Amino acid sequence: MGTSLMPPVHPHHLMLKQNFSVQEIGYIGITTRILMATQHCDENGVFLPPGTPPPPPANCSNDDWMPFRDRTEFETAEFLFKDDQMSASKIDRLLNLWAATLAKHNDRPPFADHRDLYRTIDSSPLGDVKWNCFQVQYAGDKPDINVPSWMGNSYDVWFRDPREVVRNMLANPMFADEMDYRPYREFSSSNNERQWKDFMSGDWAWDQADEISKDPGTIGSTFVPVILGSDKTTVSVGTGNNEYYPLYASIGNVRNNVRRGHRDAVAIIGFLAIPKTTRQYAADPRFRKFRRQLFHSSLSRILQTLRPGMTKPEVARFGDGHFRRVIYGLGPYIADYEEQVLLACIVRGWCPRCLAPRNNLDSDALDRCREHTDALVEEGTLGELWDDYGIVGDLIPFTNDFPRADINQLIAPDILHQLIKGAFKDHLVTWVESYLEITYRKREAERRMDDIDRRIAAVASFSGLRCFPEGRGFKQWTGDDSKALMKVYLPAIEGHVPSEIVQAFRALLEFCYCVRRNIISETTLVEIQDALARFHQHRKAFEDAGVSKHIKAVKEPWRRSSRFNALGQMLRTNQRLDKLAAMRADFTRRGMMNGTVLSVVFEALQRKRARTVPALAIELEIPQLPTLLRQFLFEQLHPDDPRDLSDIPEFQFPFYEGQISIFNSASSRFYAPSDISGIGGMRTEYIRACPLWRNEAPRYDCVFVNTNPELEGMQGFDVARVLCFFSFTVRGTTFPCTVIRWFDTVGDSADEDTGLWVVRPGFNPNRSPNISIIHVDSIYRAAHLIPVYGARFISRDLKFHHSYDSFRFYYVNKYADHHAFEIAF
Repeated sequence: MGTSLMPPVHPHHLMLKQNFSVQEIGYIGITTRILMATQHCDENGVFLPPGTPPPPPANCSNDDWMPFRDRTEFETAEFLFKDDQMSASKIDRLLNLWAATLAKHNDRPPFADHRDLYRTIDSSPLGDVKWNCFQVQYAGDKPDINVPSWMGNSYDVWFRDPREVVRNMLANPMFADEMDYRPYREFSSSNNERQWKDFMSGDWAWDQADEISKDPGTIGSTFVPVILGSDKTTVSVGTGNNEYYPLYASIGNVRNNVRRGHRDAVAIIGFLAIPKTTRQYAADPRFRKFRRQLFHSSLSRILQTLRPGMTKPEVARFGDGHFRRVIYGLGPYIADYEEQVLLACIVRGWCPRCLAPRNNLDSDALDRCREHTDALVEEGTLGELWDDYGIVGDLIPFTNDFPRADINQLIAPDILHQLIKGAFKDHLVTWVESYLEITYRKREAERRMDDIDRRIAAVASFSGLRCFPEGRGFKQWTGDDSKALMKVYLPAIEGHVPSEIVQAFRALLEFCYCVRRNIISETTLVEIQDALARFHQHRKAFEDAGVSKHIKAVKEPWRRSSRFNALGQMLRTNQRLDKLAAMRADFTRRGMMNGTVLSVVFEALQRKRARTVPALAIELEIPQLPTLLRQFLFEQLHPDDPRDLSDIPEFQFPFYEGQISIFNSASSRFYAPSDISGIGGMRTEYIRACPLWRNEAPRYDCVFVNTNPELEGMQGFDVARVLCFFSFTVRGTTFPCTVIRWFDTVGDSADEDTGLWVVRPGFNPNRSPNISIIHVDSIYRAAHLIPVYGARFISRDLKFHHSYDSFRFYYVNKYADHHAFEIAF
């Protein structure tokens, strides 16, 4: 038995823009883990006594930047090639300009030209897993005459040794503290409830380790599950329909927050072949079988180097410096439904995980498994397998070539394609449009769709939330478009569709946010099942109305290529990116990346701001601001005074007549592992309070204020709008604070249809706005509000920056991100 300390779930850090930090807020929770045993060993695989320190790293000087001359040269290469992705011609132009400025000093830039830059990156041995290629041809019977071209063509499959890629991940020092070396089962100490967090906490990893340990030669080894994924990607439709079929790999030992926040935890290990033919042969059974079997044969060939290590342990060095024996295994394969059909060798329309018939997928059915499928193939005809079980009997899945691998167990859903783009974009959003067209005449339906677009466009700005100036009226949706629209779509349709449809959207959103939680408990599983049941219940409203129914490793390198024979250029780009990432990890491990090359020069404020409290009162049009500041200062200097401010004589409030410093924004840093975050699950967002945002209009964000920390969810928060961040110093103490306008919470529970709490701007008894000054420590994080549009149509002139000033009631948008979903309940 052991314990692990969980990171705080409250905001960790709130910071004014000019590096003005305030105290941390948070708590530490405790969980109990049941762990399987693993042991350290030496480089020869001999187990070491517990507590033995790792061998020292290779003797590298802390000023050895090889193959670069210094840090400036390395960061220049990283910026030009990785961050800015500058073209070769622009690199040459920049270096020429740079050289011109240095010539008079008899100096030169870090690189002579783009070729010098590329040669330097290529010369690094770190992260160097070379690309290889093998060719595949059709080997079946061919007709005597008019042989289709696809039968005679050779198909190139490019790949990198997945074993070396995995060993590089295991050895990455950046992952040393973010890796699980053994399967475990985790229980909450508060209620002894089972919970699942990272991959190694799941039953599958535990069961695999149990199976592996039956061999005495594997005892003490570390199980390394290799997670795979692929996604056929079109990088250009208009210039020739260029398609690529990348294959990705990761390892289950790396924790989720690393995979989400750190690109190097997922690597591209191959580009699969895409056989093509003319329309005449596209439906030819021989071509279709060849194309499918080519996919499986290619995967089997690419992964062969992992196979010996799946039964006999091999020694690998890890990022913490220790050697361990490792046993590899094929882990989940993440794919959308079309690829799941291909992977599972089933008929389209059937479930890849169970034997439910294609016309009744919700029925109870047995799970598919390798043994059962093999028995059916042995006994049944191809027609019976196809019709009765949805099995393509003349295909062999690649997993049959590897131990402990059952493709039906390994298939994992693709949340982006199946939930966000599939269920939300392709179904529900489309169904709403169909519902309006069925329910109203065409002109009225179009008028309502236009109003939905205007409502979406009118949503106020929020950190990390993209704007839709034209609503949802864009032609080609990306995954990011769908994810962003999900966050604001629900309030936009209210009033135009029945409450059952609103509740169907709510159920789907809650399902999506629950399954994406960083920690899923037994209670969460109940919530997920409840959301799914409610979705199926409320989606019947569509039926009643008559309604029926990537990639950085590919697209960015392709855009950087010459577009002619692009694959080779893309492979070199990916290899150089891997080398840069490996060098950064190595330099970081050696403590060489602390600080920056040059000190950061603070950006000038966008316009001259007030320097005293009376001047700020005029700027904000809040005449009572000096009195509010005196009250705030009294509370800060006398925190234990039990009296209400209204009972304290005004002459006791201290005066402050000195200068103040105003800030246009503050940064909030908090633990949000379910969202895209850095290593450790920490996320930083900016809260804006500036009179001119992006030279367009004012922006004053809203925040959650922690007013009752003993209560959970919205009962412990109030919502306010930030009007200004400023600080001042009294008696040697600096007080960072903010001017806010309060919102009042409407009712004591969330809205029944949307599941969102409702607030409205607060007023004093004399109908003046309810304004206060509070310490920035009281701010929990940013809040996002969406107007309660109701059934009325909004003006075409309303812009998103008018949103917080133009409505009487607002929804507190818990769908703004996953962290908001966890707290605004």
